[in-house]
Amino acid sequence: MATYKEEVGTAVTNYAGNNPGAVEGELWYDSSNYAWKYQYPTVTTSGSWRTGNNVNSARRFLAGSGTTTAGLIFGGSGPPSTMVGKTESFDGTNWTEVSDMTQVRQSVAGNGTQTSSLVYGGNAANPTSYNNTELWNGSNWTEVNNLTTTRASGYGAGADNTSALFFGGSADPSIPGTETELWNGTNWTEVNNLNTGRGSLGGAGIQTAALAFGGTPPMTNKAEQWNGTNWTEVADLNTSRYGVNGAGTYTAALAIGGDTNPPSGASLANTEIWNGSSWAETNDLSTDRDAAGSAGTTPAAFIAAGRTGVPSGETAVTEEWTGAGAAVGAWATGGSLNTARARLAASGTQTEALAFGGDTPPVTGKTESYNGSNWTEVNDLNTARKGLGGAGIVTASLAMGGDAPPYTGATESFNGTNWTEVNDLNTARERLAAAGANNTAALAFGGRDPIKNETELWNGTNWTEVNNLNTARYGPGGDGTSTAALAFGGFAPPYTAATESWNGTNWTEVNDLNTARSVLGGAGLSTASLAFGGEPGYKTVTEDWNGVSWVEVADLSTGRANLSGTGTATAALAIGGDAPPASAATEEWNVPSNVVKTLSD
Repeated sequence: MATYKEEVGTAVTNYAGNNPGAVEGELWYDSSNYAWKYQYPTVTTSGSWRTGNNVNSARRFLAGSGTTTAGLIFGGSGPPSTMVGKTESFDGTNWTEVSDMTQVRQSVAGNGTQTSSLVYGGNAANPTSYNNTELWNGSNWTEVNNLTTTRASGYGAGADNTSALFFGGSADPSIPGTETELWNGTNWTEVNNLNTGRGSLGGAGIQTAALAFGGTPPMTNKAEQWNGTNWTEVADLNTSRYGVNGAGTYTAALAIGGDTNPPSGASLANTEIWNGSSWAETNDLSTDRDAAGSAGTTPAAFIAAGRTGVPSGETAVTEEWTGAGAAVGAWATGGSLNTARARLAASGTQTEALAFGGDTPPVTGKTESYNGSNWTEVNDLNTARKGLGGAGIVTASLAMGGDAPPYTGATESFNGTNWTEVNDLNTARERLAAAGANNTAALAFGGRDPIKNETELWNGTNWTEVNNLNTARYGPGGDGTSTAALAFGGFAPPYTAATESWNGTNWTEVNDLNTARSVLGGAGLSTASLAFGGEPGYKTVTEDWNGVSWVEVADLSTGRANLSGTGTATAALAIGGDAPPASAATEEWNVPSNVVKTLSD
């Protein structure tokens, strides 16, 4: 009989408590609690949508292809019912306009990848339907052989521009179409028809294995599966709809959005997931819509633009789907500060951090260094203070501003051993925020009294006033660098959720926090950040920023305000704060995180 080590590759270890070094599935003996334990990653049990950057041209009745990191949208109609041939390429963050389609049209179908796509069918506003087909090679569209049947509002499936399946749709939107055509890279061939005629339907898959669902007229929830030869009816959608979008394969697909009220419009946010035998309702879109561009798989898909609202109009919003099984972040207890305090500042990473200043009370200049497990007292600030800002790394940090009292502009630079007084801020203030990679390049913004929007840039020698925040506030969260920073939350008054992004020259308003709050903690970059804690009250709320939008994630264990944070969006520290009273608690944020299980009889 094989031993545990022979089967797993490691010996059973003895560890007092939870073993932070254990790999997935590794068994250990917890000698403190007399228990056998193992751990595995925490993952999501269902998928969800998250807002991404807008497309450049709002439109509806378009098509999409590719993936969430290499996508393409093309065609459609923009306000006011103007046909467009515009094509946009997606890199996972931003949309870029590329070469237009040759034939301007809407209600098109398409398939493929970002570098190898096909667009076919469609109509104009009059309406004139088309049988045109165009091939995309990654740079330009080229007209190729036409469809055998002129029609619009069908759906397409296919891996690239050499193989496609076009099903449903018609030249007359009042007449349901059953036609199916197959593209072999050169020509279209009529093949066996759908069982249920329809247009404005959704679909997924490839040329030899596809799925069709929903559509009109009449509005239907029927679904059919294509095996390369014939269509077979399978389990219905839960919600009848038309203008529905799709992504995935014929055994694992998403039905996204749609409309339930032709012709006046009542767009949906509903999303359903197909497992090869049945449909199940899952988490909704943030923006209801139909007739959008979509592509991807059940683990990772996108939907872009489309028609939304009643009365309906075009949207530019992009949303990205992350399926079940994605890594989940969580807070865990770290080593406590030696000196409990609030209104402190911090710098560094999760495993090499610095905490300095604060209010114990009274105000303090104490500085502590963190090694990933424990805090150690090091040399104090020259000026004891609370409500200060901090930036940098553990060997090159900067402390600025605060309340000594009085409010001060004092700035100190840390070299890994000692703090040295350097040139002051131009504007004395407290409860400001800061960003910066080290002690030679930093940004200070916000604060009081009175409530401030002033921003100052540090070049290693002097502070220079630069362009102000759009929203004056004190107690904002802040992170990033001197050329790419984020400011979020604060007290304006009232408490605000406003978020602004700094590009090295100007602040731009972006999407707000979900929870308005002040004196919160932050960690990360302008494109990937974490916001946690704050007031009013003593909040546990944590939100994650992806460069476009905030979503709530796992809460802090200890609710608190006037805390500090440092690190990244996937490996952060929440340090000190008011619990009340002043707290010494440190919590560590990790993505991924683990669940520890105890074996029992």
